[in-house]
Amino acid sequence: MGQQLRVLVAEDELIVGYDLCDTVAEAGYLVEGPFDDLSSAMLAYQKMKPDVAILDVQLGDGIVYPLAEQMMAEDVPVIFHSGQITPQEVASRFPQAQALSKPCPPAEVLETVHRAAQHH
Repeated sequence: MGQQLRVLVAEDELIVGYDLCDTVAEAGYLVEGPFDDLSSAMLAYQKMKPDVAILDVQLGDGIVYPLAEQMMAEDVPVIFHSGQITPQEVASRFPQAQALSKPCPPAEVLETVHRAAQHH
């Protein structure tokens, strides 16, 4: 595995966020986050473009869609991670994104990240 892939995690429930980050880091990815609001996630994204992003739909200061749209426009694969929204709803709005519902087993998270990274 050449360069480590960078995964940005935006999640406003810190316990869930840290869990996600641990899962992803243990699999050998570089993790940015968890960011619990849109503005900090946006800032981090502008500073350093990740290879994959895992985004909670509802962050502390709003819905993550504007950031997700910007990422997708710049070819960063996005994985939505949400307790409120079903993967089907996300798929109808963002057909190219992947969606996981919370709580999601670590193995499934990693499989999705891995799949997303291959599209990169």
